[in-house]
Amino acid sequence: MAITSLYLTLLHSIHSPFLLLCLFLTYFFICLPYPFFPRSLSFLFYCRYFPPHHSGPFLLCSLFPLSLFFLLLLVSLLTLVSYHTPSPDATNLPENTQSPPPFRLARGVAEGVSAKSNPYFSDSVDSFNWTNAMFSWQRTFFHFQPEGNWMNDPNGPLYHKGWYHLFYQYNPESAVWGNISWGHAVSRDLITLAYISAYAMVPDQPYDVNGVWTGSATILPDGRIIMLYTGDTIDGVQVQNLAYPANLSDPLLLNWVKYPGNPVLVPPPGIGPKDFRDPTTAWLGHDGKWRITIGSRVGTTLGVSLVYTTNDFIKYELVDRFLHAVPGTGMWECVDFYPVSVHGSKGLDTSVNGHGVKHVLKASLDDTKMDHYAIGTYFSNNDTWVPDNPEEDVGIGLKLDYGRYYASKTFYDQNKERRILWGWINETDTEANDLAKGWASVQTIPRTVLFDHKTGSNIIQWPVEEVESLRLGSTEFNDVLVEPGSVVELEVGTATQLDILTEFELEALGSEKATISEEGCGGGAAERSSLGPFGLLVLAHQSLSELTPIYFNVANSSKGSREAYFCADEKRSSKAPDVFKQVYGSKIPVLEGENFSMRVLVDHSIVESFGQGGRRVITSRIYPTEAIYGAAKLFLFNNATSANVKATVKVWRLNSAFIQPFS
Repeated sequence: MAITSLYLTLLHSIHSPFLLLCLFLTYFFICLPYPFFPRSLSFLFYCRYFPPHHSGPFLLCSLFPLSLFFLLLLVSLLTLVSYHTPSPDATNLPENTQSPPPFRLARGVAEGVSAKSNPYFSDSVDSFNWTNAMFSWQRTFFHFQPEGNWMNDPNGPLYHKGWYHLFYQYNPESAVWGNISWGHAVSRDLITLAYISAYAMVPDQPYDVNGVWTGSATILPDGRIIMLYTGDTIDGVQVQNLAYPANLSDPLLLNWVKYPGNPVLVPPPGIGPKDFRDPTTAWLGHDGKWRITIGSRVGTTLGVSLVYTTNDFIKYELVDRFLHAVPGTGMWECVDFYPVSVHGSKGLDTSVNGHGVKHVLKASLDDTKMDHYAIGTYFSNNDTWVPDNPEEDVGIGLKLDYGRYYASKTFYDQNKERRILWGWINETDTEANDLAKGWASVQTIPRTVLFDHKTGSNIIQWPVEEVESLRLGSTEFNDVLVEPGSVVELEVGTATQLDILTEFELEALGSEKATISEEGCGGGAAERSSLGPFGLLVLAHQSLSELTPIYFNVANSSKGSREAYFCADEKRSSKAPDVFKQVYGSKIPVLEGENFSMRVLVDHSIVESFGQGGRRVITSRIYPTEAIYGAAKLFLFNNATSANVKATVKVWRLNSAFIQPFS
């Protein structure tokens, strides 16, 4: 059977007549049963079915067909090599013939992390003729990004002695993923960040030589700082390592020491060597032991979060059950786990639990490349977490951000008693463009996180109040009527650095029979219904040749109530073919008596949009070719067929955050 399968495979893929003949004869003489052979050849195969009684004839009749078999097989294989080896002229294909791109893994996949590039997108599109002026415009002015090269996950954010610290995955050598070290930036106010030239940690030990990957900080009651991070070992195994400041009295935390006994954790039995990464901030349990959770998977589809207990952050004990597991969600990365107050307006330290407290469990899913979260209850007696709504469990329900966003991490800011969220905005252009401009990726504006006590089912994310320090002059537009199918320009000057607050009142003009696609955002803002879409056009050219709609779409549900969706449409954001563009969005709660509201931050190529006070957030990375510099405009639009929209808008121009090297 094995020989038959081998030959069927070869016959299927070979077109040389001589090679086909060799293979056919080999199979014919060796594999077919005796009755099919011609009588003249019966002696050669007689012993196959009727072995002789004497060794001489037996050896003869055994060796002859075997020798013939291997001779024919050798000729076949030599012919195969000759037939498939191109001649020097074989690569001179006609001009209209394209060879398929070679198979390439995305960066990071072979090393055991989520994809950090899209080689198929890069190979399949034409390159736009970008200019240096375009590249210069694309760089943000108040979002954090280092001076150059590649950046991804935010790591170990904390507040210490008057300074906010942000560490981040960084490649010191190139604008593509690789050689991952920890960059370090500091700030007094979370906005005006300065990057420190010395890297906090570099891959220089056997336990992290292939990468100093994502980690988290824990501040102990006595003020000591514990940093746990994932290292990729010399053997390609993901392990957890311990580091701490060399000088705790240094407010800038310039120097870090790796614990000489690293690694402190290795993958436990049943967990793959590349499925064990990204330890969380620790929390203190009822028994006086610290706990951390680490993302993983069991098999290929069961996403899990492991729990470990420790007294000293050196020796650990694996809890005999998962914090949580969700079938079908795949590998969990960058897990985050923290409490939120059900009624309060302040953030909570990571160790808080008890009455009036819910817990958020977030996982960055390798399969979807999105950050998913759910709200539930943490049971400290057995270290398990249960979602409030199983139908909106981690990976199948809510997302932190419905746009270009991944690998987020929170920390408790003891300075202002709030929980702060950082997130990574990854790229939509090609690696070739990233290399040409010399940088890739930015961090989001830091956001505060609170429980939405009005809905009771989601968190609220909102830009930190320090963003408002960047506001310059403002312009207000009150009760602007936007009729069906119309666009209204808002005269704000150059619209590339803006903070926009908008509220919409929707007035139906006829029967409300609006229906929208299952996803709600449909094919984008061009798809019309009786009640939408309506919203803003940001980074829009005067001719509307390029534009990015941020909008609501409204329809009647099967139960007779209205359903609203909050969306961002990138499909017409750029004429460049080498930019990935899609429609993002989600259903959004709009409660009785509430108008539709959004806040939009525009920072050159980044647009962060917050719907209904931050119940839903969408981050867009867009690269216009025309709607840049003074050609970038702002519009209201209403693409509904049977509804007027009345809009009230306040727009602030925003200053630069002057992000630069620390001095």
